[in-house]
Amino acid sequence: MDIVCLDLEGVLVPEIWIAFSQASGIPELKRTTRDEPDYNKLMNWRLGILKEHGLGLKEIQETIAKIDPMPGAKEFLDELRSLTQVIIISDTFTQFAKPLMQKLGWPTIFCNTLEVADNGEITGFRMRIENSKYTTVKALQSIGYETIASGDSYNDLGMIKASKAGFLFKSTDKIKQDNPDLPAFETYDELLAAIKANLG
Repeated sequence: MDIVCLDLEGVLVPEIWIAFSQASGIPELKRTTRDEPDYNKLMNWRLGILKEHGLGLKEIQETIAKIDPMPGAKEFLDELRSLTQVIIISDTFTQFAKPLMQKLGWPTIFCNTLEVADNGEITGFRMRIENSKYTTVKALQSIGYETIASGDSYNDLGMIKASKAGFLFKSTDKIKQDNPDLPAFETYDELLAAIKANLG
């Protein structure tokens, strides 16, 4: 049994924090896991900036409501889900992901949870499990699945390299140069063809 594991942001939808950085006019929030491999460090830094500017969950959710999946993402996902099981494994949060999952046709997502105060301030975050993408892929393998994985950032490399087949998608030149052994694609058609070739 195969199961495909996909990253969310940068693969199926635009980066939420980049969109919020543009909407809020705070350029520092453009930093993502493409720039900072240490996710805990990145999130704590983001929460500090939100606090400094008095911004909370409501403001971020207002931006997310305006984000649409990348062109062709839903069609790609629909076709892929007609062929095999698919799980989105993301370091985003349930409070961010729900409207995006609706626009993608409610695929399964494994992600994390924000801690939010009554006044809407984001006070912290709870990671589902340490090194969640790699750990989830290994757990799926332990119950009899063969995994095929794709993502764009540093935090996707663990699951990509641990899988039967793994691909970079719309990644950075730096990540591609550092991982010349990983096939890298720019279009959904290329990625779908590569996944299909490894199914079964």
